[in-house]
Amino acid sequence: MRMTINTFEVHERYFQRNNKAIRVDRARKPNSRTKQAFKFDNIHRASVNKQRSVSLAEFKTSAIAEPAEAPIVPPTYEDPMLANYVPIYVMLPLGVITNDNVLEDRAKLEKQLTELRAAGVDGVMVDVWWGIVESKGPQQYDWSAYRSLFQLVQDCKLKLQAIMSFHQCGGNIGDSVSIPLPKWVLEVGESNPDIFYTNSSGFMNKECISLGVDNKPFFNGRTPIQMYSDYMKSFRENMADFLESELLIDIEVGLGPAGELRYPSYAESLGWVFPGIGEFNCYDKYLQADFKDAAKRAGHPEWELPDNAGSSNDTPESTEFFRSKGTYQTEKGKFFLTWYSNKLLTHGDEILDEANKVFLGCKVKLAAKIAGIHWWYKTESHAAELTSGYYNLSDRDGYRPVARMFARHNAILNFTCLEMRNSEQPEEAKSCAQELVQQVLSDGWRENLEVAGENALPRYDSEGYNQILLNARPNGVNKKGPPKLRMYGVTYLRLTEELFQKQNFDIFKIFVKKMHANQDLCPDPEKYYHYTVPMERSKPKIPLEVLLEATKPVKPYPWSEVTDMSVSEATGFFFDLLAIILSVFRKNRN
Repeated sequence: MRMTINTFEVHERYFQRNNKAIRVDRARKPNSRTKQAFKFDNIHRASVNKQRSVSLAEFKTSAIAEPAEAPIVPPTYEDPMLANYVPIYVMLPLGVITNDNVLEDRAKLEKQLTELRAAGVDGVMVDVWWGIVESKGPQQYDWSAYRSLFQLVQDCKLKLQAIMSFHQCGGNIGDSVSIPLPKWVLEVGESNPDIFYTNSSGFMNKECISLGVDNKPFFNGRTPIQMYSDYMKSFRENMADFLESELLIDIEVGLGPAGELRYPSYAESLGWVFPGIGEFNCYDKYLQADFKDAAKRAGHPEWELPDNAGSSNDTPESTEFFRSKGTYQTEKGKFFLTWYSNKLLTHGDEILDEANKVFLGCKVKLAAKIAGIHWWYKTESHAAELTSGYYNLSDRDGYRPVARMFARHNAILNFTCLEMRNSEQPEEAKSCAQELVQQVLSDGWRENLEVAGENALPRYDSEGYNQILLNARPNGVNKKGPPKLRMYGVTYLRLTEELFQKQNFDIFKIFVKKMHANQDLCPDPEKYYHYTVPMERSKPKIPLEVLLEATKPVKPYPWSEVTDMSVSEATGFFFDLLAIILSVFRKNRN
């Protein structure tokens, strides 16, 4: 049967010139400084906005094709160096709003925010916890503490990134406080524990609701996706003035544990220890039934979920599933991994589609986060990534289909572990954090996405900062205009007392300056060509087979060896020596 679908708009940002990818940082709002640049842009918009029906084959070769050589007039810049500016945000403490829905120590926070602003920081990020706001009962929302927080951020002249946090706080690396899911949600789980992710041993993880019940009305007649949508609708209604004032830069939509689009495969609360491979979490009765239906349709009703993938702290070679020439390489294993990862794609797509409907017309961007599962990346099976739901191997790209799905919603791809270097990881972890970052960021850029990121663990040293700076501009600055590659923004984890210690804060301020390409704070994002227009409707749903076309591996964009905006150069011998000592200490500790 011939399939027809509507094409969707693709904003090309890369063009092939002399076989090299060139980043075109195309502004999205015309003004007197960039009229020539927008002449091409307006023609492009006019052509793609004429919706037409195309065959599946045409969709593959046109809407998703690799960017080809195209005529374009690059933008002209009043200050060319501003095109290299990468805004820096700071993540607020997890418990800045208490479990009792109170803004914690307003005076202290105001002082800290004022210091961040003076240091040149562009804004802050905050978790907006479902377990706090809707704690009293279904659709009983209390936004008062968050309104106080938002007003304080605005008064301190900072921008804001808000996370719709539909997961519990506690049980993950770095979690210092405990904020469970709403009590009335947990009560549903008492009578029906299969609403939670479950491993092969029957342990249920209450960090978040299983995607297996995304569309099941188990919660006072509502489905999880309806609950998430209602929560976001209430957020929009109650934060309308802050949205109107453009305080909010983006709204990150939580899609799983730690807010990330993944399964809760590695949970410290259940005994996981780095670098364990983790466990598949699809053994609740709903996902089991879904898999059996899928296997039956594929002509293999005898296939069951894996029973040989080991436990969370195993190594790949100690299991039948992940070892060399193991089950993951068989027809049955490939079918399971495709099903497992596809469920994650569908889950993220449906929730982002709801978020787009909710914030339609708002001058704000959506964002979503992918986890940085860097351990066991150097092995054949990439076991830790597979248990998390990222079907990524040397001959199969597990991240670009996710990026392609994000592109349907024009969502920023947020990625973690920007600060990590391979040399800092214990040898037994078989980590390749640097290559993983390079792969995922490249995948996002190839799908014409804005790409943002954050560090996974707190860092206060020049080595960590320099690695973030390298990833923010992988080929360095361009003094004449936009760099070849530039991240949309970086969020530093996190605001702590330790950050404000004089030595740490001094180097942090230098890091901020380097993120800004040695320029002062620019409070107007339009001046560094970050234009936010009213949100438009998500593009038509992309067929799953088209998403999976993106699994074909493509060589990542090249990265420079070191950043050309080194913090070390500015801090001198003392901080270089301190960085070396800290590096040796970390290696010995690991």
